[in-house]
Amino acid sequence: MSVAAVLPMSLARLSLSLFGSVAALSAVMAVATIWLLLTDPVTVADAIDQGQVSPLVRALAGALYDAFQGILRYL
Repeated sequence: MSVAAVLPMSLARLSLSLFGSVAALSAVMAVATIWLLLTDPVTVADAIDQGQVSPLVRALAGALYDAFQGILRYL
């Protein structure tokens, strides 16, 4: 196999790997946002009402941190 034939293949694998990583991260963020909306609707409503994103991001980061801690305890 020549170098010219290997380069497009590795570039294709890299792009698929990057796409898969972005898709997985997006799915995790979507699930965490839905979880936050169901478990802490007051924070979400206040953040939307005030037009500020920081309380929502703080609560989302806390939910992701708690989930990560739970996974680590499980392992």
